[in-house]
Amino acid sequence: MDSATRLQLMARITYYIGWIAALCGGLVQFGLGAAMFRSIDLAKRNLFEASMMFFLISIASAARGLGAEKAK
Repeated sequence: MDSATRLQLMARITYYIGWIAALCGGLVQFGLGAAMFRSIDLAKRNLFEASMMFFLISIASAARGLGAEKAK
């Protein structure tokens, strides 16, 4: 597996993890499952920050993967 393929795979994985974190943040915002997230000590802000971090990582990985493909 070359580096461009690895970077694109990493981008795809972090993109989906970002969506999962965003959905969990939405559940907490609307009060669905808030007790569960409070029991593991996660706040809405932490879930939002995690989703933004994963989205930024996926953007960077995808951009590097595309750059590596074009450089070939």
